[in-house]
Amino acid sequence: MSDATPELRSTLTCPHCGHRATETMPTNACQYFYDCRGCGAVLKPKPGDCCVYCSYGDVPCPPIQESGGKACCG
Repeated sequence: MSDATPELRSTLTCPHCGHRATETMPTNACQYFYDCRGCGAVLKPKPGDCCVYCSYGDVPCPPIQESGGKACCG
């Protein structure tokens, strides 16, 4: 486990329209859904990912950061 403070901002990129938005990630739960502000698509995690940040963000969610990529949010 790392002692580093996790990065809480991630830029999501919509796979449908390419719209990018920087958001603050929750630290106490996974975010399973995200409404794209560009095209209105509802993004869901890809199979094997715990949340939309791990699937579409440039920074993975805090629990993944803290575990070195080994654990999923619960």
